[in-house]
Amino acid sequence: MFDKNIYIERRKQLQHAVGSGLVVLLGNEESSMNYKDNLYPFRQDSSFLYFFGIDRPALIGIIDIDNDSEIIFGDDFTTEEMIWTGYREPLNLLSDSIGVSIVKPRKDLWSFVRLATEHKKTIHFLPPYRPEHHDLLGDVLGVSPGSLHGMHSISLIKAIVAQRSYKSAVEIEEINRAVNTTAAMQLAAITLAKAGMTEAHIAGKMQEIAIGAGGNLSFPTILTQQGQILHNGYSHSLLTAGNLVLSDCGAETGMHYAGDLTRTFPVSATFTAAQRDIYDIVLRAHGSAVALLQPGKPFRDIHLHACEKLTEGLQQLGIMKGDVKEAVALGAHALFFPCGLGHMMGLDTHDMENLGEQYVGYNEEIIKSTEFGLKSLRLAKPLEEGFVVTIEPGLYFNPALIDEWEANNQLGAFINYDKLKAYRNLTGIRVEEDFVITGNGSRLLGNPLAKTANEIEVLRLG
Repeated sequence: MFDKNIYIERRKQLQHAVGSGLVVLLGNEESSMNYKDNLYPFRQDSSFLYFFGIDRPALIGIIDIDNDSEIIFGDDFTTEEMIWTGYREPLNLLSDSIGVSIVKPRKDLWSFVRLATEHKKTIHFLPPYRPEHHDLLGDVLGVSPGSLHGMHSISLIKAIVAQRSYKSAVEIEEINRAVNTTAAMQLAAITLAKAGMTEAHIAGKMQEIAIGAGGNLSFPTILTQQGQILHNGYSHSLLTAGNLVLSDCGAETGMHYAGDLTRTFPVSATFTAAQRDIYDIVLRAHGSAVALLQPGKPFRDIHLHACEKLTEGLQQLGIMKGDVKEAVALGAHALFFPCGLGHMMGLDTHDMENLGEQYVGYNEEIIKSTEFGLKSLRLAKPLEEGFVVTIEPGLYFNPALIDEWEANNQLGAFINYDKLKAYRNLTGIRVEEDFVITGNGSRLLGNPLAKTANEIEVLRLG
């Protein structure tokens, strides 16, 4: 946990921003795998962690704005339960450590909310993303879980986004720790991987590092020789000489702040000429995008700039042609870059994604696109000091997508489909780093990690 006063101040700020009513923040529940007592690793809800800080299941945090009071509803572990779990601190001690003086049994939540409803108080809650949240809210509010859609509080979402978007010094310290652990995971992958090993073997070694550092993974590891599939996980496929490995991973600290880095490396000791050509295009786009990071700069503009740099590089290889800006405006580059340049990062790898991209990454002036490629951009609004973002350009050669476009000669004025045939099985390359926006630019988070093709090859040869 952070210092008590940090949580007190966060809740005061939220209370002021929302203005009136009852704020209900649901902590997460335990979730069973294949039978009741065999549980998935517990992960607390991030907004509950941000304001209440207690990393324990089955808690509900209440901020009663009109009465200027805060309550945690939950139950202490019984002696019988602690036979299995070990000692668990009483809830009143934990609540005191985050500045909440009132603790009530979980069963009292129903009557408390019902009384607030009778007094015509507005009940503010976030969009539920777990079935147990739907059930609890429906039961407490006296409505069917299916009718909760649209009942969540937009004002609460906007207030939380306004707070969580700006990372404090202590949060940056935690994120740095997560990024450095993530870098250690990447270094292990690059140096350990050998032809004949399985993808799963390498991914397991990476998770071992995350757990050993005191946390766990911040998202399921992408460790694949099929990098053209954007969110492909790892498999038991054998690493094969001549292939590329795309490794996208993240560690989260014990306080659940995330890191997120991607490196691409050859299974062989060196890149092929074609692999290096594509890698260098991606790396140049990455550096060009990073140079534009500063407060006030719309992230969508940086994304489109990176798309132009990718297009320029592909033109130099003869894969694309025509006017660069026109090609990007019409989405021709999306055949090779069908996703976004980056996203916000913090307590969640894709920070606050459960609150809605339109609130986290967009604003009333910048509306989310529906076009292929651009619609996958999670962040578009102007950057501000204190934002933490990822920069992750890539080039992906997906044979199925290539065949579909080529069959219709889609955007053929900008794509040399004959020249593309030599690259159709190159798979995918991505380079990703994490940055905090400063007063006049940005700062790389974590210690630098090998990034150029030469640096990667030195590690592979070592």
